[in-house]
Amino acid sequence: MDKSKKKEPLFHISRRAALPWYAVWGIRLAAVILALAVCALISVVMTGQNPLQIYAVTFNGSFGSPRKIWVTLQNVAMLLCVSLAVTPAFRMRFWNIGGEGQALVGCLASAACMIMLRNILPNWAVILCMVAASVAAGAIWGLIPAYFKAKFGTNETLFTLMMNYVATQLVAYFCVVWESPKGSGQIGIINPNDNIGWLPDLFGQKYLLNIVIVLILCIGMYFYLNFSKHGYEIAVVGESENTARYVGIKVDRIIIRTMLLSGALCGIAGLLLTGGTNHTLTTTLVGGRGFTAVMVSWLAKFNPIWMVLTSFLLVFLERGAGEVASKMGLNASFSDILTGVILFFIIGSEFFIAYQIRMRKKTAREVA
Repeated sequence: MDKSKKKEPLFHISRRAALPWYAVWGIRLAAVILALAVCALISVVMTGQNPLQIYAVTFNGSFGSPRKIWVTLQNVAMLLCVSLAVTPAFRMRFWNIGGEGQALVGCLASAACMIMLRNILPNWAVILCMVAASVAAGAIWGLIPAYFKAKFGTNETLFTLMMNYVATQLVAYFCVVWESPKGSGQIGIINPNDNIGWLPDLFGQKYLLNIVIVLILCIGMYFYLNFSKHGYEIAVVGESENTARYVGIKVDRIIIRTMLLSGALCGIAGLLLTGGTNHTLTTTLVGGRGFTAVMVSWLAKFNPIWMVLTSFLLVFLERGAGEVASKMGLNASFSDILTGVILFFIIGSEFFIAYQIRMRKKTAREVA
C-alpha cells in the first residue's frame, strides 16, 4: 500500500502558545472539580459512604477549629519555605532533590546550639547562634554537590539525593549521642524547662513567627528571581549554559552561588522546625517536605507567589486525608487513594496547559 495514501492520525498533539494566567488556573480548577467527581464515585463504590460527608470531614481536618487552622498554616509555611529554597536551583535547571537533607542538617545545627550552648550563653545569643549555624549548615550541604557539578560535571540529581541519606544518618547518630533519657535513642523535647533556644511567640501565637518569616522570604524570592541581576543570570543559565557563557556569565560561579542560597534557605526551614515549633530532633522532622517541594515548585512554574496556592492545596489534601481515616473509621490507605487521584488530575492538567489536541481535518473526499 502506498504510504502517501495512508490516512493521517485522527488526533494531532501540538504545543500551545503561552496561555494567560486565568486560562491556566481555569484548566487546573476544572481538573480539581473532575477529580472530586471521580473521588465521589470511588467513595460510593468502595465504601458506600456519602462522598459529601467525606469532603466535609476533609475540610474539617484543616479548618475544624482555631488550632487546626494554625497547624494548617504552619504546615503550609514550612512546605512553602522548602519550596522557595529549591526554586532558584530549578530555574537554573539544577535539579536539587536534596532539600530534605539540607533542611535536616539545619535542624541538626539548631539542636546542637540548643544543647551545647544552653549553659554557656544567654537565650538571645543561643538563638543568634542557631540562625547562623542553621544557615551555614544548609549552605554547606548545598555547596558540596554544586561544587562537584561545576568543576567535574557530576549528576546533581543523584548527588543531592544521596546527600539526603547522609544527612539522615548524621541526625540518627546524634539522636543517640544526645538521647534523653539514656537508652531511649531519642532526644525528646529540648530544654523544656527554661525554653533556651525556643523562638519567641508572636502576639501569643506559637506558629505566627514562622508564618511571617516565610511570607517575607516568599516576597523576597519573587523580587530576587524576577527583578534582580542574579535572577536574570539564573534564568539565562537555565535557558542555555552555552548562551550564558557567550554573553560573559560565569556559569560555574552562578551554580555555586545559587546552591549556596538554596541550601541556606533550607537551613532556615530547619531552624523554624527545631527552634520554632517542634523543639526536638528526629530523622523524620522534615517530614518529606524536601520531596513534596519539588511538586510544589513545578506546579507553580517556579513562581513564588503561586507556590502559596500549591503548598496550601497539598497540605489541605494531606491533613484532610488523615482526618478521613481517623474520623470515619476507614483504612488509612483509602484516604491516600483519594489524595492520589486528585494529584493525578492536577498533574495531568499540566499536559493540557502545555499542549492542545486537534482532530484531523476531513478531506473533500471524506466530506463527499
